[in-house]
Amino acid sequence: MKHFLAIFTGAPTAMDEFRKLPADEQARRGEAGVKAWHDWVDKHGASIVGMGGPLGKTKRVSRTGVADIRNAMSAYTVVQAESHEAAAKMFEQHPHFMVFPGDGVEVMEVLPVPGR
Repeated sequence: MKHFLAIFTGAPTAMDEFRKLPADEQARRGEAGVKAWHDWVDKHGASIVGMGGPLGKTKRVSRTGVADIRNAMSAYTVVQAESHEAAAKMFEQHPHFMVFPGDGVEVMEVLPVPGR
């Protein structure tokens, strides 16, 4: 089985908009989303090799130093599947973008480190 990294994405402004909703609507969507996410985990649990989790604020490190940035990454998980297509299909209709304000899940194969 191959391993695949799934990055949950969402425009940084989408969560800002979500937080503008009335508190009861945020709570209703949050509760529904958490239940749907747990249902997804239950359905695909045998394929999840690294649960991952939500991602916090980002620091970018480069030749010029360390800087605070915002990007579209909001969470991650690692799954195993026979193919890239099979891994991607696991995320169809995922609550990240069906209930929560996320906009997609990017799925990529984790390749072996060269020379190892």
